Amino acid sequence: MGVPDQLAERMSMAEQHEYLRARFSRRTMIRGGAVTLGAVTGGAFVPGAVAQAATPTRTFASAATVDGSLVAPFGRHLAYGADARTEMTISWQVPVAVKKPFVRIGAHPWDLSRKIEAEVRTLYTPAGVGASGDHTQYYVHAKLSHLKPGRTYYYGVGHQGFDPAEAHLAGTLGTFTTAPAHKKPFTFTAFGDQGVSYHGLANDSLILGQNPAFHLHAGDIAYADPAGQGKSADTGFDSRVWDQFLAQTESVAKSVPWMVSYGNHDMEAWYSPNGYGGEEARFTLPDNGPDKKNLPGVYSFVHGNTAIISLDPNDVSFEIPANLGISGGTQTKWFEAQLKKYRAAKDIDFIVVFFHHCAYCTSTAHASEGGVRQEWVPLFEKYTVDLVINGHNHQYERTDVIKGDKVVKKLPIGETAYPETEGVVYVTAGAAGRSLYAFTAPDSYEGHLNEVDSVASFINTKDGKVSETVAWSRVRYLNYSFLRVDVEPAARGHYAKLKVSGIAETGDRIDHFTVARKAK
Repeated sequence: MGVPDQLAERMSMAEQHEYLRARFSRRTMIRGGAVTLGAVTGGAFVPGAVAQAATPTRTFASAATVDGSLVAPFGRHLAYGADARTEMTISWQVPVAVKKPFVRIGAHPWDLSRKIEAEVRTLYTPAGVGASGDHTQYYVHAKLSHLKPGRTYYYGVGHQGFDPAEAHLAGTLGTFTTAPAHKKPFTFTAFGDQGVSYHGLANDSLILGQNPAFHLHAGDIAYADPAGQGKSADTGFDSRVWDQFLAQTESVAKSVPWMVSYGNHDMEAWYSPNGYGGEEARFTLPDNGPDKKNLPGVYSFVHGNTAIISLDPNDVSFEIPANLGISGGTQTKWFEAQLKKYRAAKDIDFIVVFFHHCAYCTSTAHASEGGVRQEWVPLFEKYTVDLVINGHNHQYERTDVIKGDKVVKKLPIGETAYPETEGVVYVTAGAAGRSLYAFTAPDSYEGHLNEVDSVASFINTKDGKVSETVAWSRVRYLNYSFLRVDVEPAARGHYAKLKVSGIAETGDRIDHFTVARKAK
């Protein structure tokens, strides 16, 4: 990706970004036809909404628009706003520049009279930054607000020359449903480390069949940067992989909010000092995090009786330190404030936290991240977080109930954990599609138990890898899979439940357990 290995080894993401800009920007600007423009911002949303600010100025090659009737949008993906009951962002991609992009929305597929202008974010990658030649990508976003809770809407995306309200384009319509105003049963799904592959597509097909209210992607999204070290020396970087990824996930993400957090493979140095400029062009996430400049993947939202918090472990990672300390501690302070707020909220029973690097895993590849254990595990325990979901390690692994780095209760398949009085359960669900890793102990999952008393592993610390022998590895499955969580509210004083299942690419269940907490 353009930074010599000997330099990249000792450079942060910000330093690599400056190096690449100095090397390639002048070349870009002296080429014929190259220009610097800001984002094209429509700023017209559902009536009553406030217009978004334009994204930062980006450098990209000019491109003449073509006849809009010849250009079909693709890669539709949804995301909740900070208020999942009333806010939704519809995002998509077009292969070339188009004029006046928009969304049509309505309560019925035959009534799409409401037309909302959309915002274009153009991302330019010059030749020499990675494997592809000069490449321009056009991402389009429309943020909707003042929606009604628990309501299903129909929508279509288009531009001048391509109007989804026309009868012959009815097949391009999609739907979404906002979060309910009150506690109701619902299902969500989760995984990490998908990328583009047959297995990723197979998992998407199975997830669609679960009818989830939303999906959590715990980092390492498309793998446009295959090295994942937060170093820009990798010549394999290819921004076009994102086109493939968004097309692959569209079958689910066009109707299910696809909520992402960022992993080590999501740091791309060319676009911004923190490595997330590309993601900011492709995704619009809730804007209630502590530091949108440095941590755009940190946010929270509430669905029914469950609060979801997305964190950025690149900020605390000893293993891959390219962005270590980027928040200056503000992320952890914000996180504790969120935990305190949600635990005090009268309508929220469960808190689920998802992020990339694992707090507890025995993979032979990455195993456990000491920075996460140091910064966040004490907060998980203090505020009795109900479920922690990670990726990073390409396999399925689930712990017993843990507190103080020790097993406080064994949790065999089918059993129940009570976080209020016991501890926290951690699930690594990183087998969404990329090549699989390995365990030092045999697989042990539903219908195929091989329980062991201890497992040899290691933890990444500021001083390097430190070996450890652990007793908390309860379920291990080395094949493609994802997580399904069924949320069951209850009357006050009775036990509300998270029924958690590991589902293999084959459709077989490989694990299941319950997290129970007295409803408020």
